Amino acid sequence: MLSLFRNIFIYRELIANLINRELKIRYRKTFFGFLWSFLNPLLLMMVYTLVFSLFIRIEMENYSSFVFCGLLPWLWFTSSLSDGVNSVINGATLITKTYFPVEILPVVSVLSHLINYLFSLPILILFLLFNKISIGLPLLLYLIPLLLLQLFFTLGLVFIATSLNVFFRDVQHILANLLTLWFFLCPIIYPSTTIPAKYKILIYLNPMALFSLGYQDIFYFSRYPDLLSILALLIVSLVTFFIGSIIINRFKPVFAEEL
Repeated sequence: MLSLFRNIFIYRELIANLINRELKIRYRKTFFGFLWSFLNPLLLMMVYTLVFSLFIRIEMENYSSFVFCGLLPWLWFTSSLSDGVNSVINGATLITKTYFPVEILPVVSVLSHLINYLFSLPILILFLLFNKISIGLPLLLYLIPLLLLQLFFTLGLVFIATSLNVFFRDVQHILANLLTLWFFLCPIIYPSTTIPAKYKILIYLNPMALFSLGYQDIFYFSRYPDLLSILALLIVSLVTFFIGSIIINRFKPVFAEEL
């Protein structure tokens, strides 16, 4: 972990340049350009709100706001994994032709999507205020810790996924299907109160469910998240990041041969 942090610090300017390049490529030759970072979650939220408030009715005040609070961090998570799993393979020309710090490629994928998420937060806050949902002290105190914990958790998973994908290209396809299942196991489009009591334990075994509940607490309910859940997320995030760091450091010397 320490060597990984050291490399990230040493190559921070390279990471910044790659993130800038990634964002420019992502929205190149599009009419709305960077506005798609706002439009994509808005359109997706409208679809889920339409389906679950009109067709499969979920009676909840300001349901669209509730969905928006959990959907944005989920999009950051799933986009980071979907892009990050191929980050090493897509950087094959850099890795095979010269010395290149491989571990920064997944970092670039995760941070570029984090920037999209951060730019969408003002839209979320304005949306909440428009619906007369107050923004309180819990948001100011817990947003940054939640972001950091999710960052470490996501980076750890991306390190693992991209390392395995170099050797087994099926990983990217398996991951896409797992993310679909994972989404419906998180209380994002439905409140946790609708989960039967006998299945409540699944929430506490699912880190992304706990993240969703944390974001809903600070944004939608304007209350402090459960401290035990935050502690659990701290442990899981650091352990995941630690395991991911070990795996990518263990296998990166042979990436060039496999690519």
